Amino acid sequence: MKLLTILLIFTSLNIHAQYPDSVIDVTYKSSMDKSLQPMKVYHAKGNQPRPLLVALHSWSGNYKQKGWQIEAVQWCIKNNWHFIHPDFRGPNNNSKACGSDEAIQDIVDAVQHMQKNHQVDNNCIYLLGSSGGGHMALMMAGRHPEIWAGVSAWVPISDINLWWAQKNIKKSKYFKYAKDIEKVLGGPPASDKKVIQNGLSRSPIYYLKNAKRINIDISAGVNDGRNGGSVPFTHSLLAYNAIVEDDYKIPEELIKEFYSKQSLPPELPAPKDDPLYKDKKLIFRKTTDHTRVNIFQGGHEIIPRAALNWLKEQTKSKPAKWSIENIITLENYNKPQLSGL
Repeated sequence: MKLLTILLIFTSLNIHAQYPDSVIDVTYKSSMDKSLQPMKVYHAKGNQPRPLLVALHSWSGNYKQKGWQIEAVQWCIKNNWHFIHPDFRGPNNNSKACGSDEAIQDIVDAVQHMQKNHQVDNNCIYLLGSSGGGHMALMMAGRHPEIWAGVSAWVPISDINLWWAQKNIKKSKYFKYAKDIEKVLGGPPASDKKVIQNGLSRSPIYYLKNAKRINIDISAGVNDGRNGGSVPFTHSLLAYNAIVEDDYKIPEELIKEFYSKQSLPPELPAPKDDPLYKDKKLIFRKTTDHTRVNIFQGGHEIIPRAALNWLKEQTKSKPAKWSIENIITLENYNKPQLSGL
């Protein structure tokens, strides 16, 4: 009942949310198959190069999705950033979506469209996604690390085959996502080697070794994977491990214990409070020069305030800046948003 109430509140908060009139629909040509691909765009004002925020829709969404993206547009308008929200082949229920080569290239082409037609600061191109968008944000970090100054991934799926196994329970309310994965892969990734390999090719965890030198912030709620949502927060911890050097990895037995008990193992130090998370108190945080993972008191959700304030501090080819001194606020940023799949 509590989860249903939260979902109803979330729906009521966003059902009337609309993109401002200054956000327009454009199409651009895919360099892979020449198809016309749509996206939402806000053009920053002036003739000087400005940062670009690339926002990614969730698992079942498309470029028209309206949730935290509306707040991200408000941020871009206030701070005079470019904004794009590409489609990258729509919901993850077909073979050309869900981390396919076509979907990957669609995002690259969208960025290049902005670079060609508008004044973009190439040292300040940022990527933000949650849930299925978090999955794609990590895919882009591993497949095209050369683009990004900062990547913020919230409640992401890092291993498609693993997530299929976790959701492949017929009586589960999340069984739909296992069936979506089968549509994407051409069958269940259980015994067919070709299908399993297809799942590997769409899983960030197998590319993130290429992302050691770009700034990545990965966040998930401690309740995610149970009543708090559909993606176990272990996906975020495993993604972090896939990026960092061996000395910084979180031992797998501690990851299992953390998820099993939903409380921090004594071997893992508790973090300091972070004002960007407010009442969503941090439970665990681990940081290197370029990579950070955060587990907070929450579920399957994104905190736009935390994501956007961190992204604004990042510059391409420089170590991540983790301490945020100048916090920018908008009225709606004081609350997190459930991250719809």
